[in-house]
Amino acid sequence: MATSEAVIGGGLSSAERARKARGLRLFWYAMWARAYPRIVGALRERSWMFFETLLPVLAVAGYVFIYRAIGAPAEYTGFAVLGGAMTAFWLNVLWSMASQLYWDKDGGNLELYVLSPAPLMSVLLGMAVGGLLMTATRAVTILVVCSLAFGVTYTVTSPLLLIAVFLVTMAALYGMGMLFASIFLVAGREAWHLSNLLQEPIYLASGFYFPVRALGFWAATAASIIPLTLGMDAMRQLIFASGPALGFLSVRVELLILLVLAVVFIATASVVLARLEVIGRREGRIIERRR
Repeated sequence: MATSEAVIGGGLSSAERARKARGLRLFWYAMWARAYPRIVGALRERSWMFFETLLPVLAVAGYVFIYRAIGAPAEYTGFAVLGGAMTAFWLNVLWSMASQLYWDKDGGNLELYVLSPAPLMSVLLGMAVGGLLMTATRAVTILVVCSLAFGVTYTVTSPLLLIAVFLVTMAALYGMGMLFASIFLVAGREAWHLSNLLQEPIYLASGFYFPVRALGFWAATAASIIPLTLGMDAMRQLIFASGPALGFLSVRVELLILLVLAVVFIATASVVLARLEVIGRREGRIIERRR
């Protein structure tokens, strides 16, 4: 009997099995449990590496050739390369986070997420962490290949500030992805259309391939609600010699705004997801929508 209990409990005593992980420990375990399938899947499906890394280089090359054909300053080539690398993170948020709960609902996994003791935010964060392997691979490949192919030179003025801008941008971006996940889930079948709708316009509004200040002050200000807008503008100012002259706001101001966006998006997503969990457990409305 004791042997069978040890096998079923994974070698743990009954007292140890009775103590469930709670709080931050539960959040941490749930996050890595959800990230594991994506990490393993990315390593097993080698064809994804080709389609997700080499093919996007062609899109960046198109903008580079356009800039060279019209005689644009050399820095614009670097702007296009950096923007092409950052598209990987935006697509990861849009398709691997914002739409994921809707897809899990169709696949029958959402019920398990709602009924499990782990919070939905830990599940979404695990999706993001797991998808970062493919995302980082794609971003680094685009950056390295295009930089070497087109002779892009970088002048990093403050490495620590650059790292801070990147990390805060990612925090704000993935916080927005968590918030979008709840919105897309409530939208139901329109989630697919929302994902397609937001993909290309964000490239324009955020200035992926050109300085965002070209949109004008008020348009650029409105686009700043998207973390990538200020994040890329700040990074360009820190890694290109002419970046500060073409920047929208100062780097420190943009970093402060990104910090505020990160706190607002993550806090709002936490409240909304917790509310959805309560509704799902009590009424089942996010699992089977009422008419």
